[in-house]
Formats: sequence, structure tokens, C-alpha cells
Amino acid sequence: MLNLFFLFASYIIGSIPFGFIISLLVKNIDIRNFGSGNIGATNVFRSVGKGWGTLVFILDLLKGIIPVFLMKVYLPGSTEYLFILAAILVVCGHNWTVFLRFKGGKGVATSLGALIGLSFVFQNLGLILVLSITSWIAVFVIYRYVSLASLFAGSLFFILTLFLAKDMEIKLLSFLFSVFIWIKHKKNIKRLLEKKENRF
Repeated sequence: MLNLFFLFASYIIGSIPFGFIISLLVKNIDIRNFGSGNIGATNVFRSVGKGWGTLVFILDLLKGIIPVFLMKVYLPGSTEYLFILAAILVVCGHNWTVFLRFKGGKGVATSLGALIGLSFVFQNLGLILVLSITSWIAVFVIYRYVSLASLFAGSLFFILTLFLAKDMEIKLLSFLFSVFIWIKHKKNIKRLLEKKENRF
């Protein structure tokens, strides 16, 4: 029963739309009607302010870490599959939040947070994360597209897990997270192909 509670809590924690809440409190605007219309850190950064966008990124990152951390502390006997399921649910909460009619963000920061949490459970995940984050930074510095950097890093993460991850659960999770990122960046991909995507 406690397992079910933590899994449900993972989705609810992920569903907290920090970008929407902060934009409403700071500027009294619905961030979904500004910029790209996304509730994530990048759009808040552009539409509300750099500091507020950074805060949203940190909060979205933390809400990815928290469910896995809480399970490790309060349910130390949890199976690896339970940790994986908590990570999936927190990202699903962010991407399809119950508080905004199941329309949320793109899940990059929250996925990163969940994977940071999982790196304390699964071997070699920390190394794969460092390589993926480095690739994100490199692509962003070169091209100045957040979306392109996220798509590249998400894809590289999946590829790296195929060779470096020891656990099949992580390989499956990395594939799922990669699919999530590509699905949620569908409009960005179209704009990139049409050379209409905004640089950061």
C-alpha cells in the first residue's frame, strides 16, 4: 500500500506546474499565452525574466529528484522497477499535468532530476549523465538552440545506455525518456527544419 502511495505522490509532485505558478505570481500572466506557450523554464526565462526562468529550471529539476530520493530513504527495500516507475511517473506528471488539463512541459529538467536520483541506485548512470550533459552544453554553445541540445542529449543518453548501462531497466527507461523528449519537441523539430526556431 505504501508503494502505491509513493507512486501516486510521484505523479502529483511531477504535476506541480512551477512555470505556470511563478509566471502567474510574478507577472499575473498565463505563460501558456506567451512565447512558445510552454510552461517550462526556457519560455519563463524569455517571457518573465532570466532569474525566474532559472528558478523554474531548478524547481523542475528538484521535483524529478525528490520522488526517487524519498523512496530510497523511506522504502529502502524497494525493487529497482519501483524506482524506475517513480521516475517515469514524475516525468509524466510534468509532461501531462493533472492541474492543467493534462497539458504540461517538455520534461527535460524533470527527466534530468529523476535520472540524477536514479544514479544513486544504478551503476554507471552517473557517468552516462555527465557525458549527456556535456553534449547538451556543447550543442547549445555551438548552435544556441535549447531544443536541438535537448534532442541531441536525450538521444545520446539512450545510445550510451545501450553500451554502458548494466541494467536493462535503465536501457528501457532511457528509450522511453528519449521518446518523450522527441514527442514533446514535435513543434520545435518542425521549426528547426523550417529554420524558424528561436535561438537562445
